[in-house]
Amino acid sequence: MKSNLVLLVVLLIVCACSSSTDTATQTGTPTYTLIFIDKTRSVNVNKAFVAQKYQQAINDIVDQNIQQKGDQLDVYFIHENTSKARALNVTAQTEREDVSSASPTDREAAETEFGLLLGRERTRIKQQVLQQLMAQNSGASNQETDIWASLPVIQKANETGLSVKVYYLSDMIESVKGSDRRDFQKVPPRDNAQAEEWAKADAEKLKRYTIGSPAITLILPFEPNASVRENNPAVTQYWQTLFAELGAGNVSED
Repeated sequence: MKSNLVLLVVLLIVCACSSSTDTATQTGTPTYTLIFIDKTRSVNVNKAFVAQKYQQAINDIVDQNIQQKGDQLDVYFIHENTSKARALNVTAQTEREDVSSASPTDREAAETEFGLLLGRERTRIKQQVLQQLMAQNSGASNQETDIWASLPVIQKANETGLSVKVYYLSDMIESVKGSDRRDFQKVPPRDNAQAEEWAKADAEKLKRYTIGSPAITLILPFEPNASVRENNPAVTQYWQTLFAELGAGNVSED
């Protein structure tokens, strides 16, 4: 266990160093990044494929979205109390110097310095997110998967006026007890048509959450050769339809 974590941290630092100069050339509205990490019994982040995929995803997310001062990143755990499970909140502090009146030499030096400082900050953030990825949840909260509860979190992020990007590191198997809830472990959608039907019906109940038009990415823990029973495409269809009905600007699967 410890050796696997050490290996991941080494890989993380190597990737961070290699991308530290990948800085934005333009500034604009800061980005609010939400990462939801599944902490239920159905997702095993100690499995080599899952650990590697999610570690690389974290590298990419931070490099793409931490570009300027004010960019914010939150990590929430998915379990039976998702909306209250914020595990990390960071805001980028690296600021690009105003070089509009500087000489070309000074402008280049300032940009180099900005890239180095931003790279270091990204590395720190990646390490913090990785720690949350590897955190274990052996408590009773791992028995249910309440992904619906991520919606008020997205709504709150939308209220900031920032550009919101949402990532789910999860199998997306909603599993909550109750006659008005979905339990895909017991009764998954049988095909895409039923998935769309369920999603549209559920969206009517969930439209009280104003999520805006975030870009949403589903990062599934399944290997390419996973069976349909394990990686049910109808479940993905359900979420793509639900988020689209609620106003998401783009929903993609990785």
